[in-house]
Amino acid sequence: MRTVVIDSPGQIRVENRPDPSLPGPDGAIIAVTTTAICGSDLHFYEGDYPLFEPVPLGHEAVGTVVEIGPDVRTVTVGDLVLVSSVAGCGTCIGCATHDPIQCLSGPKIFGSGALAGAQSDLLAVPAADFQLLRVPDGIDTEEALLLTDNLATGWAGAQRADIPPGGTVVVYGLGAVGLCALRSAIAQGAGTVFAVDPVEGRRQRAAAAGATALDPSAVEAAVAEATAGRGAAAVIDAVGNDTTMTAALTCVRPGGTVSVIGVHDLNPFPFPALMSLVRSVTLRMTTAPVQQTWPELIPLIQAGRLDTSGIFTHSMSLDDAPAAYAAVAARSADCVKIALTP
Repeated sequence: MRTVVIDSPGQIRVENRPDPSLPGPDGAIIAVTTTAICGSDLHFYEGDYPLFEPVPLGHEAVGTVVEIGPDVRTVTVGDLVLVSSVAGCGTCIGCATHDPIQCLSGPKIFGSGALAGAQSDLLAVPAADFQLLRVPDGIDTEEALLLTDNLATGWAGAQRADIPPGGTVVVYGLGAVGLCALRSAIAQGAGTVFAVDPVEGRRQRAAAAGATALDPSAVEAAVAEATAGRGAAAVIDAVGNDTTMTAALTCVRPGGTVSVIGVHDLNPFPFPALMSLVRSVTLRMTTAPVQQTWPELIPLIQAGRLDTSGIFTHSMSLDDAPAAYAAVAARSADCVKIALTP
């Protein structure tokens, strides 16, 4: 089978590897029909994380079940399924919450070195009953892919931001996760949502979704004016670097919540502890409880109450992965998220 591999920063290739075998009696093999590049994949591409060996990339996948183990009960061969980007054992007390991050044996993410990469022709999925979901009626391929990670992340990030009804929210970063977060914030009852990004075209996408778009330099004044100087009730950081995390902690109001869903690098963050303490700021950092979000998100999408259109901007062949990664890494106005089709 073909799989997308990174050898060193910026060096993406498509490699032929042996087909996977079942990862156990509760596992399944998926023939991937569509996968995608996530912003967190860029941490390998841009050298934020060390690479000790070639890493197969990708953690977002929709595909057809081609083989199952004897213990699998919820899917069968031929089913079109989506795969949670985060995997758990599916049987422990942590996984009983439907949050794989709480798995007692330790959560694993596809395409991180812990599990095989989803940017492949085939994908071995352990604990298939926990990780897989038949693609529901009325959910198209792009929506299904977003349910594997980006939309689940944006939704959970908005929930954990403690948004009061009609509250003022700031979203930093308007890639796919940030766009999902701002739409989730609106769906969860936010009033004004300020969408912040240095790229004008991405701000325009946010404005089309109902947000008030801001250049980073304009945030302080706009939030102060909108809140009579009090600060934003909630801030969602979909970037997660030192600059945006510091800005988020600064513009949130006393007693407000900063919800970080962007992925930081391996360097320590200079946390403004005293400022946060005296202002009683709540800081939450979230890897999405993907399976836990599905019962909430799927009916909203089916009913047309949560729009996911326009987040995917390009579709390319799996063989064109090197060019696709370069395009996503450019963070341009017209390229937000790329689907890869084996």
